[in-house]
Amino acid sequence: MAGRLDGRVTIVFGAGSSGPGWGNGKAAAILYAREGARLIAVDRDLEAARETAAIIVSEGHEALAVSADVTASAEVAGVVEEAVRRFGRIDVLHNNVGITEMGDPIEASEESWDRVMAVNLKSVFLTCKHVLPVMKAQRKGAIVNISSIAAIAINDYPYFSYYASKSGLNHLTRALALRYAPFGIRANAIMPGLMDTPLIYREIAGQYPDKEAMVSARNARVPMGFMGDAFDVARAALFLASDDARYITGVCLAVDGGVTCTI
Repeated sequence: MAGRLDGRVTIVFGAGSSGPGWGNGKAAAILYAREGARLIAVDRDLEAARETAAIIVSEGHEALAVSADVTASAEVAGVVEEAVRRFGRIDVLHNNVGITEMGDPIEASEESWDRVMAVNLKSVFLTCKHVLPVMKAQRKGAIVNISSIAAIAINDYPYFSYYASKSGLNHLTRALALRYAPFGIRANAIMPGLMDTPLIYREIAGQYPDKEAMVSARNARVPMGFMGDAFDVARAALFLASDDARYITGVCLAVDGGVTCTI
């Protein structure tokens, strides 16, 4: 099973971790590289992208670190142009960028709503806008979008913009799958459940008395008894990006330890 992405040019948007440890994008980038991908690690925080790329290079694989704001079309276009200039093609597009901001329609500001929609949903529109012409010309490509089980379920967190953006991402993924299937392009989404990644300590912990209470409560909600980690998401992404999933498109795959079975 080794070498499932040998030589394939892979762009991971959101390849840096949002804090110490392993975020979903960082883990996916490194796992892709371990399977032979030539990796472009993109993050708004260039140092975070460089950290990911340095790990990949230290393991003997190829990686380029790039800084870009995924809500800015010109910056996304620049990443794509650099990938094509250096490698001549793009085989895998991995969209990992996402944020949460709390607030229901009364509490949340318009600025907060717009910010979450731009980062979580417009970003995928922009990366696809610039990558899809390359994949169409090749008549082959794989898109992996990182969504959330919040796309299909309501939990205790009042992040209404997050629910809406991730639901939109699921449907956008399905539309991409149908539109571009004749060109040999597959599009799938992963819906992580309750995951133990740096993001939750930065954006979710405030909903609990302390971090220990958060971890305990989140573990207790999972039928398997524990939160998943970034490599659980990364392994699913690798499968969907590889030819092992050559006949799979338009799927929104829950990686959640069984949480969605309880809904």
